[in-house]
Amino acid sequence: MLEGVSFQLNPGRALVLRGPNGAGKTTLLRTIAGLQPPEAGQIEGGDETIAYAGHADGLKAMLSVEENLSFWASVFGTSDIEPAVQAFDLTGLRDRMAGTLSAGQKRRLGLARLMVTGRPIWVLDEPTVSLDAASVALFAQAVRGHLGQGGSALMATHIDLGLQEAEVFDVTPFKAKPRAAASDEAFL
Repeated sequence: MLEGVSFQLNPGRALVLRGPNGAGKTTLLRTIAGLQPPEAGQIEGGDETIAYAGHADGLKAMLSVEENLSFWASVFGTSDIEPAVQAFDLTGLRDRMAGTLSAGQKRRLGLARLMVTGRPIWVLDEPTVSLDAASVALFAQAVRGHLGQGGSALMATHIDLGLQEAEVFDVTPFKAKPRAAASDEAFL
């Protein structure tokens, strides 16, 4: 859990959260994405402007790559999946069932899903897990394209994403102090 964190993410900007495991990066991202309420403070903006990609890829195993992207495009009221297919090199996989893809291919498909949302703010937790170097480069290029169109990206990661233009925010100083556990007299 984090305390006292404050930052602003402007259009066209990327911010990378860094800090040790357990520092609260995932909790912060999930809170910003509206998946859990903040314990204190406030989050301004967001709501219908955020597309979140967490540890799960958000895929339907029994649908093909193309069907998955078309499904998510329809959920978000968009229709053109071709830029996402091209950006994440999914052309040769269009007809493959998502459940049969390798971990890296599933991750690329999960990230391509962001592009069909039409949402300007991407919130990503460890986005390059399972990706090889070439796929990390595809991801970096997709983020650059998103930023170039006025979008923004907030990402938590421990590795270099190849995005030198991204600002880095170390959350370590904001890690909440451990709270004393309430004692249970039955065990005293």
